[in-house]
Amino acid sequence: MSELPPFDLGPMPATSKMNTVDERLVRAPLLRIFRLAAEVERWPALLRHYKFVRFVERRRDGGGIVDMSANRPFGLLQWPTWWQSKMEVRAPGSTVAPVVRFTHIDGVTKGMEVEWSFKETPDGTHVRILHMWGGPGVPVVGSAAATMVIGPVFVHGIASRTLEGLAVHAEREALGAGTP
Repeated sequence: MSELPPFDLGPMPATSKMNTVDERLVRAPLLRIFRLAAEVERWPALLRHYKFVRFVERRRDGGGIVDMSANRPFGLLQWPTWWQSKMEVRAPGSTVAPVVRFTHIDGVTKGMEVEWSFKETPDGTHVRILHMWGGPGVPVVGSAAATMVIGPVFVHGIASRTLEGLAVHAEREALGAGTP
């Protein structure tokens, strides 16, 4: 484990041109789904659409700088995507709410803010993934591309599959089927 201090990515922005939300009730304990979400290096083994996840730099909280690549399927076509993020992990049990937080620092989505939040419910854990972004740095066209294509087609297309896949694994574990 690294001795580098965790990133403090701060709160999510108050407003943004593109906001994409994916959420789901996961019928598993908060710690189980949180662990799966925070252990991003395991994602390619658990999720078929992820090509790779590699830490460039690790931080004490389990976060750091991470390279990620996932495919966005379009029928038989698999559209490759790549981004690099700063990652902050605020684990359950501390004085702040549990969160896995990212800021994209390279790739088409540079500047995108992402927050995975977790809330215990009587039936399991409500997980919410929020993506916020102003769009690529192309005047006029950038914000339109973000709100009409990148957010709803690519971000939602990948995030919804990621959440669903991790939820299935967490729910299997909760039923005693074991870990993959």
